Amino acid sequence: MIKIGIIGGSGYTGGELIRILLNHPKADIDFVYSTTRAGKKVSTAHPDLLGLTELNFTGDVNLNVDVIFLCLGHGNSTKFLNENDFSTTTKIIDLSNDFRLKADSILHGKEFVYGLPELKKSDIENANHIANPGCFATAIQLALLPLANTNLLNNQIHVNAVTGSTGAGISPSGTTHFSWRNSNASWYKPFTHQHLDEINESLESLQKHVGEIMFLPNRGNFTRGILATAYTPFEGSEADAVNLYQNFYKEAEFTHVAEEPISLKQVVNTNQCHIHLHKHQDTLLITSAIDNLLKGASGQAIQNMNLMFGFKEREGLQLKAGAF
Repeated sequence: MIKIGIIGGSGYTGGELIRILLNHPKADIDFVYSTTRAGKKVSTAHPDLLGLTELNFTGDVNLNVDVIFLCLGHGNSTKFLNENDFSTTTKIIDLSNDFRLKADSILHGKEFVYGLPELKKSDIENANHIANPGCFATAIQLALLPLANTNLLNNQIHVNAVTGSTGAGISPSGTTHFSWRNSNASWYKPFTHQHLDEINESLESLQKHVGEIMFLPNRGNFTRGILATAYTPFEGSEADAVNLYQNFYKEAEFTHVAEEPISLKQVVNTNQCHIHLHKHQDTLLITSAIDNLLKGASGQAIQNMNLMFGFKEREGLQLKAGAF
């Protein structure tokens, strides 16, 4: 059993971590840290955990646990690590964007490995510090990595992706409350989303020069999940594309190529990524679907933890979607 600490446990990603780790056979949650809810039961913030745990939030940090998950707002992980000096044996998995880019990946001698298992599995297995990928970044990279691996991203790539309201975090805002979000749809940060930087770094680790990614993110009127569609010129047949993707992901535990068109419900509440390929004239359409809170955040963080500690990659993550 490994001892686990969760920093920032009252938000969506913290809640999903707790939910999964309570049923993980190799994990024991030592503490859940929260500055706003110290002393209160975890189930007061996450009512879905009522009856499943008697854990309380704490304002104290154990610096000697085996692994720490940082579920803090962007920029706050760096501040927290500057103020808390964990044991040299404590592994750190950060779910913010503080350490995802190469230029930001080292803090006080701690080097953070980018935690996308389909790309960096061997590096993750040998890492002590992980920068967990962003949710849009995960869905888009998994859609495009096989093409970059064969130097086929030579033209402009158009990406349109829609995410649920949980992608904006637990704090309410003008574009997340029910009255605005329900029966509504809108785009935001067109062509400038912050996840583009990490996407480009990953793709360029496989293909030196990648075509420009034209990414349009959208807000959906549902709570969780990301459905991304990407299209770019492709000279081969659809069968060639399927073979390319199946070979690239043949050893991937959670990323699978579907024969039939996919939908979001197939992956919600799981750590899966489903991909579908469709050829139209000279254009390849790649569709990917993930749960933004699991494969796009907490589930992938636990997948990385499993790899770091030598556990089976699926440990604690054999979750089934409700596809109806």
